[in-house]
Amino acid sequence: MDTRSIDRILKKYNHEQSSIIGILQDLQEKENYLPEKSLEYISERLSMPLTRIYRIATFYNAFSLKPRGKYPVNVCLGTACHVRGAAMVLERIKMHLGIEVGEITKDNVFSLETVNCLGSCALGPVVVIGNEYHGKMTSAKVSSTIDQYRKDL
Repeated sequence: MDTRSIDRILKKYNHEQSSIIGILQDLQEKENYLPEKSLEYISERLSMPLTRIYRIATFYNAFSLKPRGKYPVNVCLGTACHVRGAAMVLERIKMHLGIEVGEITKDNVFSLETVNCLGSCALGPVVVIGNEYHGKMTSAKVSSTIDQYRKDL
């Protein structure tokens, strides 16, 4: 991200250190993660220690310091999802995307993560792609569900 874009984000929050979470959310929305160089720039512009920014960025699971795909895929492995076949769904997703958990596809469209609970136990197994929840996911529905996102590019 260029510094002008970051400056616009900082201006939106009046260069207030107390708005760091909102600033990081806006940065991540644009970049799909929090690039190191951008965090260094924010640290300088806000006169805020870089270590404090990293403490915040690593405390909240919503932030990522690693590049993520345009569509992050999160598979719930909590108890309710697990007993309903989440492990098989995860294996099918890995096979379909050709990546392992923690990786990103070569085209930067998808990244894959697991979570312990998404709070939608009655819909398990649950897969979140981007910001959309897909409940009662099965191995058979994985390919068509993921391919729908490729069509939207």
